[in-house]
Amino acid sequence: MWDEGRIEEEKALRNEFGLKNAREVWSAKTVLRKMRREARRLQSGKGSGIEKRRDQLLVRVQKYFIGKPGITLDDILTLTVRDVLARRLQSLVTAKHMACTPKQARQFIVHGHVKVNDKRVNAPSYLVSFAEEDSVDWWGEPVVVPEKAVLEEDEEAEEKTNEPKAETLKQMAEEKEEAEKPEIEEKEETLAEMADKTNEEPEEKQNQSKEETKDPASAGEGTE
Repeated sequence: MWDEGRIEEEKALRNEFGLKNAREVWSAKTVLRKMRREARRLQSGKGSGIEKRRDQLLVRVQKYFIGKPGITLDDILTLTVRDVLARRLQSLVTAKHMACTPKQARQFIVHGHVKVNDKRVNAPSYLVSFAEEDSVDWWGEPVVVPEKAVLEEDEEAEEKTNEPKAETLKQMAEEKEEAEKPEIEEKEETLAEMADKTNEEPEEKQNQSKEETKDPASAGEGTE
């Protein structure tokens, strides 16, 4: 179902967190939805083993999403999709200034330059627990890309993207001009013909009036 507000929200999240597509947003929303649904069920007392389920949910949320002691079910209900996306490895690599942009962080992870707990992780969507956060580091030699170089690369990419657009617009304008030429010429010819006809009409009327002036005289001569 078309929902402009939802589409704009997902687009903003993709840009903010450097996500590949909307599916990654949906995955985060699914994680959040399951936690919130379970929290509401526990609050209403539905199902069996409520205490066990409650402890399991709170431990998981405290491990990944709310790094403070003594959290409650109400705290879970205040979580947003941004809180989930912020715990992705891609987001943490950016937050630790190992990359200049989220997209660059994604590239480093996919190419195997990042490790967690001394294990190489090549999944940008990997959820990092608070206990693992300090262990996020380079796998092997650090990959250092000056911020200036990244900005220049982005500017070049933007220029390359804009160049074809400018050429396309110019070409479209030229084609439109060529297409309109015959129509303009036809209009000019029509106007010229109308002007000629307009000039001819007074002459015809003038000639008719002269002939009408002569006719009464001719009629008088015939009478005499």
